[in-house]
Amino acid sequence: MTGGNQSKVKVVLRNPIQQHIQMDYTIRLNDTILAQDWIQALKNLLQSGKKLEKNYCFMGFPYTNRNLDYLCDELNKHIETINKFNEKKVWKDPYIIEEWFSPNVVRFGKEYPVGYTSTELGLSPKHETLNRLHNHFEVLQGVVWNLSDYYRQADYETKYAIRQLNNICHEMETLILSQRKLATAPQWVRPSQITTWLQADRLDLKPEHREGFLTNGYDRVLGGVYMHWTQIGKTLFEVFRDEGAPDLTDTVCEAITELRYYSGEFDVEWGNDVVLNGDAPWHDHEQEQFQTWLVKNNRDLNDPNLSLGYLPLGQVELLESFGTTDSNAIWTILGSHLDIYKVEVGDISATYDYCWSDPNYEETQIKEMKAGYDYSSNQSNK
Repeated sequence: MTGGNQSKVKVVLRNPIQQHIQMDYTIRLNDTILAQDWIQALKNLLQSGKKLEKNYCFMGFPYTNRNLDYLCDELNKHIETINKFNEKKVWKDPYIIEEWFSPNVVRFGKEYPVGYTSTELGLSPKHETLNRLHNHFEVLQGVVWNLSDYYRQADYETKYAIRQLNNICHEMETLILSQRKLATAPQWVRPSQITTWLQADRLDLKPEHREGFLTNGYDRVLGGVYMHWTQIGKTLFEVFRDEGAPDLTDTVCEAITELRYYSGEFDVEWGNDVVLNGDAPWHDHEQEQFQTWLVKNNRDLNDPNLSLGYLPLGQVELLESFGTTDSNAIWTILGSHLDIYKVEVGDISATYDYCWSDPNYEETQIKEMKAGYDYSSNQSNK
């Protein structure tokens, strides 16, 4: 390939409602072996014709067209699809979802339960409700290696609807939390961009790629671009944080997976910097506790194979792209352009001219996913 700037990536965004309104930002790559290998994998993805995943891309943005009213309407529509399928099938125990969702069902508003203050609970998600929703997904989907009978026998539209229970549940929770943060601690809103492709190729992570774990750790900065974690399984940090720092017994360790692969996919941090010895003392405290727990469980803090942290790939050129480095101003600009239209690397580019606001979006997505649905169901039957 000749011409073009091979050390930068240009991402073109557009307004999902008024699609002629566009903007772009530029990613400047780090001078590392990982960044060089990643950019080649990204170029291969752009040339592959594989579809960019837009159902689960922009998370936690306080300003967005995909507001709670929209997400709840979509959720109710998918539940209706699931219920109609299960009602017409001859099941011994038909699985019917009885809940109906609205913003007040999934989020506390101006009225607070007795014993709570607005600071503690205002505009926060109703976790019990969202947990029930996610449980519906788990029952209907099963697990990758043992899909449920409901999922395996479902038609394509119902498989798609089941998948959306999970996607929308997480999207609603991150939206609620970001809007709550905007009202209570605006500097700590945590929007992010998860840029993945359907059936992206996975490549073996090299030993030299892992150096980023040691130099970067768990630091994340505004506009930082990081390797997407392209595999299933919990990290050591997730076990520490989510499961109350348990002893690392053989049973616990079975669920932990160190990073084995990389791809051309990437994540962008759009929240303010969370770095050691910065403006987030809670982060320092958490990292200190995490490291103490690791040492207690005989883990070497300097072992890159433990995958402790995030692998940086580059940095968005904020001032050049947005005309500002102020996070709130950037969120406002991004909030009205939350649809990836095009990705360019030098002379190679790919255009993704479809969007969730298109009338035929769901139909085209289901068409693209049919092969994957068939493959996963057949694998689960083996």
